[in-house]
Amino acid sequence: MYRILAEEGELRERRNQRRHPEYKRPELMATAPNQVWSWDVTWLGGPVPGKYYYLYVLLDIFSRCVVGWTLARSEDTDIAKTLVKEACRKQIIEPDQLTIHADRGAVQTAHGLHDLYRELAVRPSHSRPHVSDDNPYSEAQFKTLKYSPGYPDRFPGYDDAHDFCVRFVAWYNHEHRHSGIAFLTPADVHYGRIDAVLTDHAAALTAAYAAHPERFVHGPPTPRRPPAVVYINPPTQPTATDRHEHDGLPHALRRAGAGGSGTVALAACGSDRRRWSLRGDSCRRPTRSSAAALRAGSPVAALGRSPSRRDCYARR
Repeated sequence: MYRILAEEGELRERRNQRRHPEYKRPELMATAPNQVWSWDVTWLGGPVPGKYYYLYVLLDIFSRCVVGWTLARSEDTDIAKTLVKEACRKQIIEPDQLTIHADRGAVQTAHGLHDLYRELAVRPSHSRPHVSDDNPYSEAQFKTLKYSPGYPDRFPGYDDAHDFCVRFVAWYNHEHRHSGIAFLTPADVHYGRIDAVLTDHAAALTAAYAAHPERFVHGPPTPRRPPAVVYINPPTQPTATDRHEHDGLPHALRRAGAGGSGTVALAACGSDRRRWSLRGDSCRRPTRSSAAALRAGSPVAALGRSPSRRDCYARR
């Protein structure tokens, strides 16, 4: 019966069931400020357990500059709309200039916020569900916030939390030497002061080299520049190894399998060689007798159990 059902393609779920959609991997690129913003909401502990204040932060991923923030007592779409609209006004965002990336929280995916995006001609982008790496810049900025020395376990009240955020954002934008932008401040990168700052850095390095050249074993130092291109999930290019792999098997083994050969020994590995066995489309680990025949140069069929796909890479 099951053979007949399989021939008719009926060995499956035949009821109409809702399936999870396949979310596309976001791939964004910024080569200048105000091209891609990332935003998120984090919770700040209030005076008692269960009481929180909600910090909304808009971050430019190219310069790491906080272009807008607000602290609220709740998560609300209207608060987010006001924040986005005011930040776009202050940064003089032109139509079709900006992409705003966020995760898939209730506020971030609200219809009212997307209506505002269409009004401002801003392109929305969203992370895949449960993939925090799709929004790395906001997550890293929140870690900097919550691991800062002055961050308390709880804030006594809203005003205390707001005052802390004012001080932190000012420090982060204008004093924090960010490792991702060559230890410049986010404000220097965002407002086009890179060349002026690096000129001062170069003068200081030249003076240090003239005073103590023995400390610079690689010659006169030059200041680093921030990256010219910043990505969220850079596009992946297939490598030579990827092109020569098929179903988890090395290229040499795939070619041997296609030719119908039996056990294959990868002699190129030298003393640490791995032995592979092919029988049809499966991968089998050779037994002791098969290994002895391999050393003698006899092409024998693979014997032993049929391992799982993971065992195909197991070393003898």
